[in-house]
Amino acid sequence: MTNALDTLRVGSDTAPLHAKWGWIVALGIVYLLAGLVALGSVVMATVASVFVVGVMMIIAGVAEVFSAFQIKSWGRFLLWVLLGVLYIVAGFVTFENPLLAAALLTLILGASLVASGIMRIILAFSMKRESPWIWVLLSGAITLLLGLLILAHWPVSSLYILGVFLGIDLVIAGAAWIGLGFGLRRAR
Repeated sequence: MTNALDTLRVGSDTAPLHAKWGWIVALGIVYLLAGLVALGSVVMATVASVFVVGVMMIIAGVAEVFSAFQIKSWGRFLLWVLLGVLYIVAGFVTFENPLLAAALLTLILGASLVASGIMRIILAFSMKRESPWIWVLLSGAITLLLGLLILAHWPVSSLYILGVFLGIDLVIAGAAWIGLGFGLRRAR
């Protein structure tokens, strides 16, 4: 039975990373600190995450418009341009009213978590003869409850949910980078 350090020693893909373990740990610390700052100010983190979504929508819209000029027929050209313009407008609307955008994103997130939880629960009961079905059921139940919790407190939850999720993600990613960096150091 091998452990993670044996995998790091054997894998030639990680060989160039061994010398950079300190930078990886530093990256993890930056992520960890950013996550703690986000958790300390979840409303600002929510607004920041909405702004990132807005920027991505504008970039996607511009890409759609540019892609439209590669289309030969007018019908498809107009459809792609319209889609691109809608993305651009939606991106600018997020800048204009980030709290409304956060409310809509939180509503979509809550509904998606409910749907995902229900599907995982159905999947778990359909694979009852296989051994790990209880973990799928537990995952589905937690996801469903999280989605219901978000929706039960919506629209108030839209002020902090995206920021909390961003903060938690950054903290977990930071811890993972720190762990990887120290694992690479030990494997040298």
